[in-house]
Amino acid sequence: MSEVRVRFAPSPTGHLHLGAARTALFNWLFARHHGGKFILRIEDTDVERSSREMTQGIIEGLRWLGLDWDEGPYFQSDRLNLYQEKARALVAEGKAYFCYCLPEEIKERREKIISQGGFWRYDRRCYYLAEEDKRNFEAEGRAKAIRFLVPEAQEIEFNDLIHGRIKVKSQNIEDFVLLRSDGQPTYHLSVVVDDMAMKITHVIRGDDHISNTPKQILLYQAFGVSCPQFGHLPLILGPDKKKLSKRHGVSSILEYHRRGFLPLAVVNFLAQMSWAPGEEERVYSLEEMIEKFSLEKISKGSPVYNPSKLEWLNSQLISQTPGKELLTLIKERLLQESLWRDELEREKEQWFSGLLDLLKERSRTLVELVNNCRPFLSDEFPFDSEAVARYLTDPRLPGLLSKLADDFRQLKNFKADSIERALRRRAEQEGVKAAVLIHALRVLLLGMRVSPGIFDVLEYMGRDRTLQRMSRLAQVISQRSLEGKNIRD
Repeated sequence: MSEVRVRFAPSPTGHLHLGAARTALFNWLFARHHGGKFILRIEDTDVERSSREMTQGIIEGLRWLGLDWDEGPYFQSDRLNLYQEKARALVAEGKAYFCYCLPEEIKERREKIISQGGFWRYDRRCYYLAEEDKRNFEAEGRAKAIRFLVPEAQEIEFNDLIHGRIKVKSQNIEDFVLLRSDGQPTYHLSVVVDDMAMKITHVIRGDDHISNTPKQILLYQAFGVSCPQFGHLPLILGPDKKKLSKRHGVSSILEYHRRGFLPLAVVNFLAQMSWAPGEEERVYSLEEMIEKFSLEKISKGSPVYNPSKLEWLNSQLISQTPGKELLTLIKERLLQESLWRDELEREKEQWFSGLLDLLKERSRTLVELVNNCRPFLSDEFPFDSEAVARYLTDPRLPGLLSKLADDFRQLKNFKADSIERALRRRAEQEGVKAAVLIHALRVLLLGMRVSPGIFDVLEYMGRDRTLQRMSRLAQVISQRSLEGKNIRD
């Protein structure tokens, strides 16, 4: 195989969504697996809908995912003269022709044919146009497009690297437009001209492009060059089994960053929709995916978007990440929430890294991790109202907590093992189950029903903050108005 050259060619008319990101990923993996080149091309010929903001979002999204490119980004808007030149060359060779039909004229003819029960495709009126009529149109300055002359009675066949052999008869293809009357190229022309110029060897894209491929193969033949190989990826479906769109949730890949997902988790999520890097269901490194990647192993069936799978992958990755690294990942979020200051980081970095190691097992996203840190860093945190009603309404609690607080004050070392012994001893002396105190402390200290081991929590909370919150509860335990509100000093 000659050097593999693939491209990701998004249109900046919208965000980098999941489907496009998966296409980029599979192109990137294919290039890296074969030691080839991954090229970024921005198809921005739709002047009215393209924007710099969307272009920047696409670039930022690729960078966040870790998908670096070897060439580009190239912009089609910089290459308009080339497309116009190539279209006119086909006209000169008799492989394309000028079309002077106005949109309203085509609409009228199409509606007439359809109303009579016929099937419309362009009727080649301008191809058969008399020379005199052409001169008249030119004299009046009528705008003209360029249409490709589709060969008669030709069978177009190609081997799709994912779907296998595909055949299409040319009589089912109308003479499609190459260059619009305003001089802008259509997708078919620009993509083929660019792929030729950039020496693209493999075109890997969504299978909604399968219908475009025969037209583009005809163009390659007209230009006298060999076609790249084509592979069409099955489209991602929403839970309702319809094509995934923004109505199903997140519209931009960067939204996953804002929601606290790690890029490697998102990459694994994308890769594992249609392809399995291995037998084991887990988070794979980029290096593992590059080594194992193969288009032949991609499923032909459309995968269904499953956000629970993404959350699971993300939680697995968070749990595998050392606390010190997690601190770096969430620092900016902590600063935004006013939960951390740089001067505190220098003093408490080791403590905080240990805290994150404690909390990470129960955090599906970085946002959840920050929220789980809140009770350890601030006296303002939300209460689970059901937990309050279930665990903080026992009339014995004020007295029990008061005695337990005295026990905690007398501990030489406020460590998990000594805390546990003191609590269980107090429960035995008072004739209550240890769980009564454990559940009450968990809700009081964290505002939630579940948490890491309560004795580790107490150690990281520290004696002073623990006693402060125990004392406060004793004063307000009977006030059900706490339910659903924040605790404040």
